[in-house]
Amino acid sequence: MKYVVLVSHGEFAEGLANALMMLAGQKEEVIAVGLKDGKTADEFAVQFEKAIQPITERDEIILLGDLIGGSPLTTAMNVMNDLGMGTQTVVIGGMNLPLALTTVLMKDAFDKEALVEQVLSEAQSALKEFKIEVDEEDEI
Repeated sequence: MKYVVLVSHGEFAEGLANALMMLAGQKEEVIAVGLKDGKTADEFAVQFEKAIQPITERDEIILLGDLIGGSPLTTAMNVMNDLGMGTQTVVIGGMNLPLALTTVLMKDAFDKEALVEQVLSEAQSALKEFKIEVDEEDEI
C-alpha cells in the first residue's frame, strides 16, 4: 500500500486530512499528525511513531509536511529513518490542498519519481493571484 502521511504545526495536517476526505472520500492510507502548541519535538516523535504503526516495510510512504526544515517534518523524517523507513519514503515540503489531493488521487498511478513531478507541478500551477474586478457602473 502507498500511504500519504501529513505532518504540520498545529492542526493543519488534521484539517487537510478532513478536507481530503470531503473531496476524495475516506482513505485509510492517509495519516495526519500535528505538532500541537506547547508540545515538544520529542512528544511529537512519540505521537508520530504511534500513528505510523500500520505501515510495514512492504509499503511506500509519501510524507507531506507544511514547512521544509520545520520541526514536524524533520522529526518525522528522523523517526522514519530510525525505523528503517527512509528508503521507502518520498518527502515533499510546503503542502497545500491541491498537492495533497493530487497525491492521494494519483499515488497508485505513478512510481515515486513521476508522482513527485506530477504533484509538484499540480501544486505550483494551483497558485495564482485572484483578482476581483469591480464594474465601474456599480460604483457611486
